[in-house]
Amino acid sequence: QLQLVESGGGLVQPGGSLNLSCTASEFDLDNHDIGWFRQAPGKYLEGVACISHRDGSTYYFDSVNYRFTISRDNAKNTVYLQMNKLKPEDTAIYYCAGATSCQDAQDDFAPWGQGTQVTVPS
Repeated sequence: QLQLVESGGGLVQPGGSLNLSCTASEFDLDNHDIGWFRQAPGKYLEGVACISHRDGSTYYFDSVNYRFTISRDNAKNTVYLQMNKLKPEDTAIYYCAGATSCQDAQDDFAPWGQGTQVTVPS
């Protein structure tokens, strides 16, 4: 079964950057779309970005568009989320998850990684 592990989170000042990684074990990412999600304290889980395995198409949540970039390196079995111009409201636990399609409902994404904390102090 596909397993995902996130890394790269941390504490960064407003305006700074982080590059999150989502690495797959046991199986290749080649046949999965991969999404990034986040959950801030006291808030619902929300989608951030997604990348298709078929043609590399990318999708972004409005609040991160033009600041975050999702990419994949199938040779390294890894999907990245480059986050620039970070804001305090980006503070959350960030998760990656696999899906048949980026168009799938959030509940249909599986499996999920354990998450990585991103903190941007105000």
